[in-house]
Amino acid sequence: MSNEDGVVTTEREGHVFVMTVDRADKMNGFTPSLFDQLADAMGELDNDPELWVGVIAFAGEHTTAGLDMPKFFGPNAESRTSGEDQIDAFAMRRRCTKPVVMAVQGVTFTIGIEMMLGVDIVIAAENCRFRQLEPKRGLAVFGGAHVRYVQRAGWGNAMYHLLRADEFDAARALELGFVQEVVPVGDQVDRARTIASEIAECAPLAVQEIKRAAFVYLQKGERAAFDEIPAMRERTLGSADAKEGMQSFIEKRDAQFTGE
Repeated sequence: MSNEDGVVTTEREGHVFVMTVDRADKMNGFTPSLFDQLADAMGELDNDPELWVGVIAFAGEHTTAGLDMPKFFGPNAESRTSGEDQIDAFAMRRRCTKPVVMAVQGVTFTIGIEMMLGVDIVIAAENCRFRQLEPKRGLAVFGGAHVRYVQRAGWGNAMYHLLRADEFDAARALELGFVQEVVPVGDQVDRARTIASEIAECAPLAVQEIKRAAFVYLQKGERAAFDEIPAMRERTLGSADAKEGMQSFIEKRDAQFTGE
């Protein structure tokens, strides 16, 4: 890996794990190395019991201009080293079991949209520019946009943007359900950290069970998701955190959860 491939730095803030993609001098154009580093960071979040919530942020003025195309498709294309069992940036192979909040700003093209649709909550700066450019380059979408656009926005809205490869702004992304908040430029990362901290105030087992069972709905439908309720009850009701939550309610104080 060379410096020009970019780097993913990580930072721990209590139970929150902040992952920052930095190839700002290339508008955070993704290289195979960046994908590998992000997979490693997401794996650290998923596997460490002391980490309860993740934040993904991007250095510089822009989220990403997309793939650094020559590094993937050119004569000197590089290969990725991440295994099939690792968490991938698009949550198509393996999804992180813990909540992930993403902050986006400026140019957020192609894979930037697909990555943010693979996490749980997105905070967008008001200067965001979104575009799924692949059809303009003769390509289909490879990071899940054909599914996630339909899930979030419905068939008509999905086809409206995917088939035209048009550009839309943060207000439209909010309307489509692609992002959950739009904030002034420069505030997006701090707001994402705040949201993550609020999630980390909740019992991590309960939060993870909610995410897990909600994903069952996306995979298998309503009946299967309802059938998960006994497992959700079993995994949380007898936990130390559930006892602490009830005791803190009785004592009128903030709960001190441990993840047990």
